[in-house]
Amino acid sequence: MSVSLFCARDRAFPLTRTYVMGILNVTPDSFSDGGDYLDPEAALAHALEMAALGADIIDVGGQSTRPGYEAVPWEEEWARLKPVLPGLAAAGLTLSVDTFYPQVAQKALEAGARIINDVSGFGDEMLRAVAGSGCGCVVMHPRGSGGGGILEEVRAFFLERREAAAKAGIGPERLCFDPGIGFGKTVEENLLLMAQVGRTKLEGSAYLMAASRKRVTGAVCENPPFRERLAATLAAHTAAVLGGADLVRVHDVKEAAQAAKMADALKEVKNTHQSF
Repeated sequence: MSVSLFCARDRAFPLTRTYVMGILNVTPDSFSDGGDYLDPEAALAHALEMAALGADIIDVGGQSTRPGYEAVPWEEEWARLKPVLPGLAAAGLTLSVDTFYPQVAQKALEAGARIINDVSGFGDEMLRAVAGSGCGCVVMHPRGSGGGGILEEVRAFFLERREAAAKAGIGPERLCFDPGIGFGKTVEENLLLMAQVGRTKLEGSAYLMAASRKRVTGAVCENPPFRERLAATLAAHTAAVLGGADLVRVHDVKEAAQAAKMADALKEVKNTHQSF
């Protein structure tokens, strides 16, 4: 039986366990940790710490996409990323860059990134910009259902983007789909997406769950401060992993890595004994 892979340039991630993507925001205004890692040395130290604690991938963002954000121009986003990426790449870290600008994606790949994470859904211009690079592509669903069924909406979007990627020469092994928790969705829609991963996951491609500290984790737990939503985040991600998610994007790497190992162990036991 062949093993599915998530391919990111010269690195491949066999989808036989859960991978942890640690969040590194080099922004002044991200909802949870804005301003903490603007300095390149602070960013590198935090990235190395996350890697030591179990992060397989470091996801670097130069622009906040918190609710109500105002986009900064691509030049400003790149100005935040440019001083940080070379040191991270030189340290041997597997880098993902969170951007919806094709210009930034191309520069980030030249600077050593292996994955582009586009919260706007990887439009055709972005697909063309990265097609020849071999990079991994995280394709996020960026909106709500518009009153219809969110599971059907997300799956249809993923199928359409996979077809567009294929036309651009990007195979399914380079794609990782993200249902976009917190982006234009109601609490109920977010919960449904976390509880029903199998309804939107596409065979042959990776699946990312990114609920860390987001509003939905507060909404069901009396709205504690962002940094006090660890337990809710772990519960959400564990449910998603048990449902089929392959990666989790997190702020709290140590705890997330431990929870992922436990979820993987439970999945293995379930699969081994499912006939009994």
